[in-house]
Amino acid sequence: MKVIVGLGNPGPRYQWTRHNIGFLVVDRLAKNHNILISTKRFQTLYGTGWIDSHKVVVAKPMTFMNQSGESVRKVVNFFHADMGDLIVIHDDLDLSFGRPRFKRRGGDGGHQGVRSIIETMGGNNFLRLKVGIGRPPQGMEPAEYVLNSFDEAQRSHLDRILAQAAEALAVVLLEGVERAMNLYQKKITLLSQSP
Repeated sequence: MKVIVGLGNPGPRYQWTRHNIGFLVVDRLAKNHNILISTKRFQTLYGTGWIDSHKVVVAKPMTFMNQSGESVRKVVNFFHADMGDLIVIHDDLDLSFGRPRFKRRGGDGGHQGVRSIIETMGGNNFLRLKVGIGRPPQGMEPAEYVLNSFDEAQRSHLDRILAQAAEALAVVLLEGVERAMNLYQKKITLLSQSP
């Protein structure tokens, strides 16, 4: 069983902020596969269901980003999953807006939610889907940028980004991460190059 976790901050104030792209991707994945994210436990909202023949848990920690690790650990343990069964989706400042990148192991890249998971889980041997949000404009601090809502130009592309990320996750389960990387990571048309 795979445990697929989107990172974000709970509450309507943060719903459409850049830091919440992990929540948005997980919501799209759940919708695509008729998985209801409605169970409240371990300071997490989660649902279980199937992606083709693969049983999955789809989860959103409700602890705020910096304390995501404890909720993730409890969900992984409850479902008797291994760290290798964990997939975490989160925003990335160093990727151009909309660009996906899969990564296993490695550091937290300055992402507090990922850092919390690595520290609490006692390792980094889990798969990550990083979704680019781009760099802040000159004069804006990264902390302010990630907690701001997507701008109008970004919102116009957001549906396509979420759809592609959800598709990529399904491909990981059905055909493996290498196939997903080839289809979505290497050949994607970057939104920064779009008119």
